[in-house]
Amino acid sequence: MLKTILYIALGGAIGSVLRFLTSLFVAKFWSNHFPLATFLTNVVGCFLIGVSIGLLEKNNMTDGNLKWFLITGFCGGFTTFSTFGMENFNLFQNNNSFLAFAYIAASIISGLFAVWLGLFLSK
Repeated sequence: MLKTILYIALGGAIGSVLRFLTSLFVAKFWSNHFPLATFLTNVVGCFLIGVSIGLLEKNNMTDGNLKWFLITGFCGGFTTFSTFGMENFNLFQNNNSFLAFAYIAASIISGLFAVWLGLFLSK
């Protein structure tokens, strides 16, 4: 059990740091009201979880520590759904309802597509 927790913690730490670096990189090139860094992080995270699950299933490795490291740890630390919720709340509070709804729709549709694409490519 402790070993599993360590794998999750390590994956989560790496994912969180990568999310932070993604935010810094996007902020360097994008300064708009649309929260692009979170959007990209969530879509890429959905793709990575699809690829990871697909490859783990393909190689009969769904019960190992790699699953805990990649899925629960890395993808859990990398994706930013709580940030997504707060950013949408702020968009609504700032009377940017259209942008909020566009962001919600684009995130959900892109995320589902990215999971499907990741699964498809990994098989």
